[in-house]
Amino acid sequence: MKVMSYNTLFAGFDGNKDKRLLAQLDLITGINPDILLVQEAKNLNANGSRLLFKIEKRINMRGFIAPAPLTGQNTGIFIKGDIHPVSAKIDSAHFHHAVMILKVMVPVFDKPVTFISAHLCPLGPQVRLREVYYLTNYAVAADLTLLAGDFNSVSPYDPDPEGLGELPSHFRARYVQPAGSEVDKSVMATLYQAGYVDIAHQLGKHHIPTVPAAFFEGAEFVPFRSDYILTTPALSVYAKSYAVIKNDVTDFASDHYPIMAEFSP
Repeated sequence: MKVMSYNTLFAGFDGNKDKRLLAQLDLITGINPDILLVQEAKNLNANGSRLLFKIEKRINMRGFIAPAPLTGQNTGIFIKGDIHPVSAKIDSAHFHHAVMILKVMVPVFDKPVTFISAHLCPLGPQVRLREVYYLTNYAVAADLTLLAGDFNSVSPYDPDPEGLGELPSHFRARYVQPAGSEVDKSVMATLYQAGYVDIAHQLGKHHIPTVPAAFFEGAEFVPFRSDYILTTPALSVYAKSYAVIKNDVTDFASDHYPIMAEFSP
């Protein structure tokens, strides 16, 4: 089972120009994930879901979108045809953006797997900390659950990002404790405390930043790992590989690099 997570930056659009989207779709088709979790899936539900249907046809996957009424930065999950949905849930009430929760039957597993695509609030750790408590209930150790997305947070497993002091103060405040002297790592620590396993850390690949992509340096980010694939212990034992996808396409297709992991029972 190949899982990919991607913050697409406004669904790959710059105004009405879709060059980045087309590059993203080619990338996804080449990687051929079984499950694709997306963030910033903007406008995929607009105009009768016209863009959603276009993307489904292009990548040959079925999509489920969680509309974000406040920001328009939807989240979503796409699945291949041999993966069968069991239930779907959208939570936009407790999140700055929205969370898509999809339970499916995957051929290689004998019980359902729950996938959660999340995009945590970029504006401050106190807001994100409130958000993640709504995700802790899905961390039941014996269940097969995967939570992935853009968490806008630094992990206790990772070093403090360099260059935070050089960011404008309104960006720096997103990543530090209220006093401003220490990097805030409470969001990821809370998820770990709830029982989630960080697959990148488990496989020794947690040192690789996911932002900013090469064409977006010098903007709102300093280099750090903002995107994560977390699982319950029951699913973590099947993790075989993890990678941050860095190439000529992902350098410009979004400000985030996509991440992927493979699982095999």
